[in-house]
Formats: sequence, C-alpha cells, structure tokens
Amino acid sequence: MPYSELLVRPMREELTSAGVQELRTPDEVDAFMNEKAGTAMLVVNSVCGCAAGMARPGVRLALEGDRRPDRVASVFAGQDLEATAKARSYIPDIPPSSPSIAFFKDGELVYFMPRHRIEGRNANMVANDLAQVFTEHCAVPAT
Repeated sequence: MPYSELLVRPMREELTSAGVQELRTPDEVDAFMNEKAGTAMLVVNSVCGCAAGMARPGVRLALEGDRRPDRVASVFAGQDLEATAKARSYIPDIPPSSPSIAFFKDGELVYFMPRHRIEGRNANMVANDLAQVFTEHCAVPAT
C-alpha cells in the first residue's frame, strides 16, 4: 500500500525542484525512454533512509556540476507502482533496486547504481560517482 501523498510530496519535490522530471504513469515512462538521442538519467526514488540521506541529495549535488545529462527523470518505487514497473522493464537484466540510478546514452544502459552502491555511503560519494559518469558520457555545455 503506497504511503500518503502528503508524506511523500517533499520526497518528490526534493528531485523535481532540481529539475528532475517526475514520471507517474507507464505512458510517461515510455515517452521519456523512447527519446533515444543523447543522455538520460532515471532515478528510482524511494521513502527509505538511504534515498533521503544519500540518493536524492547525491543526485542534486551531481546535477549542479558543469556536465549533466540531457534529460533526467524519476519514478517513485512503492508509490507509482505501474510507472516503476515500466521503468524497470527498460533494465530487465538488473534486479529491482530502490533507490537506484540508471544512466542511458543514445538509449543504451551504460551505468547503473543499485541500492548497495548507495546505502552506507554519503551524498558526496554518490554525487562523485555520478559526476564521473557525466564526465565520461555528457557533452561539455556551450558557453
């Protein structure tokens, strides 16, 4: 049973206020994932402590850097069940994990950070890992 929307709203807004598009339906997930050109990051959000203390703050920190994905979106595990299932269908060879972060380049999965690479670390460590992925795969922004 999903948590109350009042409870999870701040958890959603922590990412959306940083420019992360929230995907709440399977159709929204398909539209996001069917845009293959460039880079895309998909965050599987969660109510757990490691999402609150490491994943969401780490994503926010990473997005403040010079390089960032062309598109960034999130689904909320345990809340938007159908959207989350649809998102996970795009990474079928990886067991479900929340929170987690998937990074795609031209529609292909090139990096995945599962829960066990998030919990027990701090937000800066998560952000540094993501920044390395951004450096490797994202274009330098025009000045």
